[in-house]
Amino acid sequence: MTTASPAPADSQPPGDEVLVAGIDSSTQSTKVVLVRASDGTVVAEASAPHPNGTEVDPKYWWKALQTAGAGLLERAAAIGVGGQQHGMVLLDDQGEVVRPALLWNDLRSSPQGHQVVEHLGGPQATADAIGSVPAGSFTVTKLRWVFENEPENAARVAAVGLPHDWVTWKLAGGHEAGVGLTTDHGDASGTGFYSPSKRDWLPELAAWALGRPADQAPALPRLVEPGGVAGRTPSGTLLSAGTGDNPAAALGLGLEPGDVVVSIGTSGTAYCVSDEPSADPLGMVVGFADATGNYLPLACTINAARILSTTEELLGVDHDEFSRLALSAPAGANGLVLLPYLDGERTPNRPEATGVLKGLTSATTRADYARAAVEGLLCSLADAVDALGVTARRVLLIGGAVKSEAVRRIAPAIFGVDVQVPPPAEYVALGAARQAAWALSGAAEPPVWAAAQTETYSAPATPEVLERYRVLRDATVGW
Repeated sequence: MTTASPAPADSQPPGDEVLVAGIDSSTQSTKVVLVRASDGTVVAEASAPHPNGTEVDPKYWWKALQTAGAGLLERAAAIGVGGQQHGMVLLDDQGEVVRPALLWNDLRSSPQGHQVVEHLGGPQATADAIGSVPAGSFTVTKLRWVFENEPENAARVAAVGLPHDWVTWKLAGGHEAGVGLTTDHGDASGTGFYSPSKRDWLPELAAWALGRPADQAPALPRLVEPGGVAGRTPSGTLLSAGTGDNPAAALGLGLEPGDVVVSIGTSGTAYCVSDEPSADPLGMVVGFADATGNYLPLACTINAARILSTTEELLGVDHDEFSRLALSAPAGANGLVLLPYLDGERTPNRPEATGVLKGLTSATTRADYARAAVEGLLCSLADAVDALGVTARRVLLIGGAVKSEAVRRIAPAIFGVDVQVPPPAEYVALGAARQAAWALSGAAEPPVWAAAQTETYSAPATPEVLERYRVLRDATVGW
């Protein structure tokens, strides 16, 4: 399967139960969900893995979609694509990929982030212009890296897109169909050459990043408005605008003002819905747009679920035993504090950092170590929540690491508020499907789907644990 094809008449549900598909093309895999457009009920779902690494040939995303989407996309009346943000996809004038895509977690371009800030006139001017002070994850820094390190590739670039843009483009038939790249404001706002306040591209900045005059900028994807139609597959299936993974998850969760989402997966993120663009000169908060016409200020950590898996490997235990150990130790892990910047960090921006363990004594136990790992992870994410500058009405905890009982039970103690855990679901893919249903309906607002039933966790707040963590964080700035 290379494009969605017409479904047999008997494959569609009876009556008005129109189906839509949502795709999550993430760092690790492609997930596809097929849902009822009327209420969001999942009818079927499938997934297929991506190769490991921080740079990947996009053809593997397409191969994974062919596997995961087989028998599902053909049944959909509309398709939406959610994708990992920031990833750099470069195309030549024949629509061929110039080099493997550099993904969000490839930080080789961190030094180029400083160049962007200098070029735009300092941190505040940069935040005002592009909504963020870009770290090495941002697409603009990756373009600059290619210009400086692979000039022959930079010269071949005719168009620049993001992972979800490329997947949507392939579904629409790609270069052979004579269609161009499309995107939405949410994913565009993570490139570093888009203005959230103006809600438009800054092509001259993309040109500068590639070492070109302002009038020789690469082609940038056509911006599709929230709820709009990006195109159709060769067989006629409607394609919605698509969006980045975080805006898609927000749409899938049905976020409202006062909700803060903390997602613990390959990366850690904290974000909320706002009706005003943000411009943080400190670089802690990125000023994303969302998928509905509002904004999605977000703070992201590089280290998240890997903190737990690395500690489990060191202790030689499985997930369940790890949780048991962590919960058997007292709050504060008997003085053991882990600063979990194992592979550099983005919030705060310390790309060269490593992890630091403080308070290790001859009395330290395996349980203390497990507890310190969970607390270190959650304290790092508490920093991300704090950076948003909002008072959380509720914290929604999502992501693969939330399966850990220790994470669920310790989180309210660290965050200082009750934590609600929605049932496990592919929220990025669900958000993409909801967007597809929205585009299909032609309505002014996305369809109202029933909110997921959440489980609430409470615990006495432990501000002293967070304070010890922050003392260690601040003491290691120059390490």
